[in-house]
Amino acid sequence: MNEKIQIGTVGLGLMGSSIAACILAAGHPVTALTNNIQQKEEAVKRIGEYLLQLQEEGILKEEPAAMLQRLYITDDYTSFSNHTIVIESIIESIDEKKKVYGQLEAVLAPDAIIGSNTSAIPVTLLQAGLQHPERMFGIHWAEPAHITRFMEVICGDKSDIALAEKVVDLAESWGKEPSLLRKDIRGFITNRIMYAMLREAFYLVENGYATIDDVDRSLRNDLGYWITFAGPFRFMDLTGIPAYLSVMKDLFPELSNNTAIPSTIEKLVQDGAKGVANAKGFYPYTEATAQQWEKLFTDFSFEIRKLAGKYPQNIGDQ
Repeated sequence: MNEKIQIGTVGLGLMGSSIAACILAAGHPVTALTNNIQQKEEAVKRIGEYLLQLQEEGILKEEPAAMLQRLYITDDYTSFSNHTIVIESIIESIDEKKKVYGQLEAVLAPDAIIGSNTSAIPVTLLQAGLQHPERMFGIHWAEPAHITRFMEVICGDKSDIALAEKVVDLAESWGKEPSLLRKDIRGFITNRIMYAMLREAFYLVENGYATIDDVDRSLRNDLGYWITFAGPFRFMDLTGIPAYLSVMKDLFPELSNNTAIPSTIEKLVQDGAKGVANAKGFYPYTEATAQQWEKLFTDFSFEIRKLAGKYPQNIGDQ
């Protein structure tokens, strides 16, 4: 599946546009479906800006304008009739996603792959009721999708593992370093681990052990220092396994296992906070500083991509 096949996407919001840019950058023609064709020009402009970012970083092999010629935006599902893979990236609603899958199954060949950029919904739930559930997978991207190397390919209970391995192979050709989840579980790998970390972070803040700034500073300069180089198991190998067992015996019983939503984030959302998107979050922002943080995040994402590429996961095995 590594030839430059036509790939379909559904959804042209920020994430969907970033996914389309990533696939275009890998040399594929892309058919992108939107339910709001009036915003076509806005989406083309956004995707063009993402491709320009990649060009400025020396990642593209041809001009963004040439790549945009391979982008076809439509609101007609029949445009996918000859596609072998279509990736959905819409809101996190099972009902809305299933409406999309119903439309896709009406036009796709039985062996065409359907992927969902869900970040937490179990794939087994998305498969339920499909005519061909074995070809349905989670294909979970990280933001910004056109820059990051992250991807999780998730099997539901009825997924065909051979098709999943084809998706992994294809993702590698997109410049990703994909992980394959052979069994379905809510939240997959990264979200389960990240939200366990977030729960503990809120526990420390809300119980007066540290401020938000203290927690961020500690994680940025410890976890943030090594996590791009090594995952947690490799890091334990590098720093000595026995010490972790000793700490686990004492610390695990003390960690928060609270299932209630932290009041800090509930209040922020009730007050309309969206983060830098509307200059209102855990930290104070002006419109200018919010835009500056967004730019810095993009710059940093490119720098981390370079660093991760310099130290791939198997570098020490070579």
